[in-house]
Amino acid sequence: MKEDLTRKERDEKSVRDALPGDDAIYNVAQLFKVFGDPTRAKILSCLQVMPMNVGEIAEVVDMSISAVSHQLRVLRSAKLVRGEKLGKEVKYSLDDDHVTQILQCGLAHVDEERQ
Repeated sequence: MKEDLTRKERDEKSVRDALPGDDAIYNVAQLFKVFGDPTRAKILSCLQVMPMNVGEIAEVVDMSISAVSHQLRVLRSAKLVRGEKLGKEVKYSLDDDHVTQILQCGLAHVDEERQ
């Protein structure tokens, strides 16, 4: 067996060693699936501006409260939003700054001028 690796083999090994594990790759892909729905992206964008309750979100995005509630359940299960109970209502907000960063990076990417 050849002991010395060629430069190409060393490069390929370096890349393989630097890759995240399969579980991490799967989880990232699942996260981006959640971001991949235009309705959920719109809801996340609303919550980037300010915390809102279901009714407020529904009014802004012109959807039923039931439909918004369903999407908020998906977003909560993905740990992208959180709800805080204030009396009888729940105010939703983005879970953390990473969600804002992902949204901002995505918008910057699609808005950059293509040559």
